[in-house]
Amino acid sequence: MHADPFMSALDLATLIRTGELSPVEALDASLERMDRLNPVLNAVVWRDDDAARADAEEIGRRLAAGEAVGPFAGVPALVKDLTKAKGEPATYGSSGAPEGPSDEDELVVAAMRRAGFVLCGRTNTPEFGPLPVTENSRYGVTRNPWDPARSPGGSSGGSAAAVASGMVPVAHGNDGGGSIRIPASCCGLVGLKPSRWRVPSVTPGWLGMSVEGALCRSVGDAAAVLGSLSVPDPLVWEQAPPPARPFATEVGADPGRLRIALLTTSALGVEVERPCREAVEDAGRLLEELGHHVEHLEHDPLDPGVIGPFLNVINTSYAAYEGIDWDRVEPHNKAWRSAGLGIDAMTFVASLNALRRLTPRIVEHWGRDFDVLVTPTLAIEPPIAGEVLAEAHAQPGTPPLAAFVMVAFTAAYNLTGQPALSLPLSQAPSGMPLGTQLVGGPWEEATLIRLASQLEAVAPWAGRRPRVAAVEGADQA
Repeated sequence: MHADPFMSALDLATLIRTGELSPVEALDASLERMDRLNPVLNAVVWRDDDAARADAEEIGRRLAAGEAVGPFAGVPALVKDLTKAKGEPATYGSSGAPEGPSDEDELVVAAMRRAGFVLCGRTNTPEFGPLPVTENSRYGVTRNPWDPARSPGGSSGGSAAAVASGMVPVAHGNDGGGSIRIPASCCGLVGLKPSRWRVPSVTPGWLGMSVEGALCRSVGDAAAVLGSLSVPDPLVWEQAPPPARPFATEVGADPGRLRIALLTTSALGVEVERPCREAVEDAGRLLEELGHHVEHLEHDPLDPGVIGPFLNVINTSYAAYEGIDWDRVEPHNKAWRSAGLGIDAMTFVASLNALRRLTPRIVEHWGRDFDVLVTPTLAIEPPIAGEVLAEAHAQPGTPPLAAFVMVAFTAAYNLTGQPALSLPLSQAPSGMPLGTQLVGGPWEEATLIRLASQLEAVAPWAGRRPRVAAVEGADQA
């Protein structure tokens, strides 16, 4: 049997569980699609087909024996190259990273294995992850399957390109300023950034402002994957409060009549392109038709005073990387690390205190003034592939302007720790996908999932396919 490469992970898991498709057959289909599409997209930077096939065979044996397996048993998936997986190299997209396999799984990778995913490769990322595109000197530029001349966004752009092109139905990502939501917007996917501490991590990135998650094609997949990744770990310092019920059960549940605020202007003064504004207006009309109370918000709740302290946290985060040959690191990361080395302990603590003091002024609007905020995910369409990295190298001491523009609507909610997701509700006149961001109150993933699944039902996107025919050897889609 040949499964549709664009089917949901849950549907693929059902075919495997009922015996209509074996885990090895599902894996081979993914690997064959990688063979054809990856030479142009450059989404996957490492594979071990033999190890993946052995894992698929073992899951097939367990299924045949009637053993308990995870909800995604036999479904192929990929891991972003910023995250360690046992037996795989973790290069962080850098030529300065140590070679050789990792000796342990990060907690999110262990959770993926428990859920039954067959991990079959690693996806490209910008070096160390601070850029919102997926480009580096070690592996090169990752391209968007909707238009290979454009970027898939970042920093989880390799994962997004792989899912959007049908290589796998789910790929791991992490989000420190929009790194799941931005590529979801660029590639026409669902990108859910969980609440801070929702997905356990021993040493959370950017002191908890970067969170773990996944790129998916449907709200149902996003909810089910979140349920698998967010199982509490008793050894982790910080834990989010448990949900009232499994996230998967929120799909299709009535969200009630919500107060929705629409925002199309940025506190950072970023100009929002017309198609991105219109995507939010279209979402607002859909929400009104669904019975929600919708109003326009004149002022972005973001306090610009958080930007400086946030950059201090990012620049000092380079201390988390061990065994790096900094002489071989890209110029912009060298410069930002040097800036971090210049931040003394007093300044660092003051930055954290400033973030703790200022972010409640953002969060207090939820529940008081509205229930859900709707914004563009991106203020611009996906940039031309390669341009942002070139700008970063040309001006290594300054974040590229395009990067600043791309995180204008996403980074605030990494600071506050609120859940947010990007939905592929719209397309620009160019044909490129446009994400619409929904932001919930603290710990309110359930509200977002209910609302997102309601929107998916009235404005479905499952039938859209990227123009992968532009990629050499691809099927017409």
